[in-house]
Amino acid sequence: MLKILTTFGTRPETIKLAPLVRLFLDHPDDFSCSVCLTGQHREMINPLLGFFDLHPDHDLQLMTHNQTLEQVTMNVLSRLGEIIENEKPDYVVVQGDTTTAMAASLAAFYRHARIAHVEAGLRTWNKDHPYPEEVNRRVIDSMSDLYFAHTEKAKQNLLAEGVDKSRIEVTGNTVIDALMDVAAREFDPRGTILEDLPVNGSKLILVTAHRRENHGAPLRDVCDAIREIASRYRDEVWFAYPVHLNPNVQQIVYPILKGIDNISLIPPLDYVPFVHLMKKAYLILTDSGGIQEEAPSLGKPVLVLRETTERPEAVDAGTVVVVGTCKEKIVAETVKLLEHPEAYGKMAKAVNPYGDGKASERILNRMLREVEARG
Repeated sequence: MLKILTTFGTRPETIKLAPLVRLFLDHPDDFSCSVCLTGQHREMINPLLGFFDLHPDHDLQLMTHNQTLEQVTMNVLSRLGEIIENEKPDYVVVQGDTTTAMAASLAAFYRHARIAHVEAGLRTWNKDHPYPEEVNRRVIDSMSDLYFAHTEKAKQNLLAEGVDKSRIEVTGNTVIDALMDVAAREFDPRGTILEDLPVNGSKLILVTAHRRENHGAPLRDVCDAIREIASRYRDEVWFAYPVHLNPNVQQIVYPILKGIDNISLIPPLDYVPFVHLMKKAYLILTDSGGIQEEAPSLGKPVLVLRETTERPEAVDAGTVVVVGTCKEKIVAETVKLLEHPEAYGKMAKAVNPYGDGKASERILNRMLREVEARG
């Protein structure tokens, strides 16, 4: 039997790790699995825990107002280190790129626990884009013992950095597992914000934009582009923008976009209604990493509001276009998809390179081999 400790810090982490944790819990003879919440974004995570029927064993309760990355790192190191010392897990399983995942990996390394990195090997080769995720990923991969890469390109990145190929598994991304689960279920919009979206037959454009590197002038340019498109297509397009709670986002978005007839600024959504909002969308403008992987499985073109992407497979497959935060480029590419059906169809029908919904099973099978190796 292997003792597994997993950490959830943000909503994307929870979404991506929940299907895997459920499989660990379904194999009690092979795995003893405990879950640790760091306590960030609790209002977004709690509904997911209920949806996937997960019951955390530890809660670090780290969330404080306007905390710095240094504070997050120090608190995770000290508090999670104590839990690792007491539980003595064989593996600490982390996902992706967050500061909490990086600090959890460092705590595991200090306590001589092995590290399994889900979504390993993503790179832009630019430490400031995305910030701080690019460096967090590199730090985690420098300490990991097992690497679950979502694509062959991610595997090649790891091999180029000297990782032994025997420690890498190409699995696809577990976010597709979660997405397919949620999208296949019936959803009743009554009682949710989706019930009141007055789209009225317009083409729905979904927007998410909140990344740290876009705070300030880049986000203002994004909002100016949205305002121009909304004005130009007043009777044909409706924008839905779940606005992040970060004051650095709200103080820009609301002054520019509030009060425009065909723009709905709504609170952040739980994952289940958000997936069903993606299903309704005509196209998506986003600076999110995960949505670049999720939306193609729903046949939705994505315009990436970033200067670089650590997911070049989507660009190569034709499911996303990187437009940055330049107002003119955002407007031009959006207009192209609105007015040229052949361009839209080419993106909407492209094959998603990030998985088939069975990534968690592949990770589980590799971990079962670890159980067998221990006798």
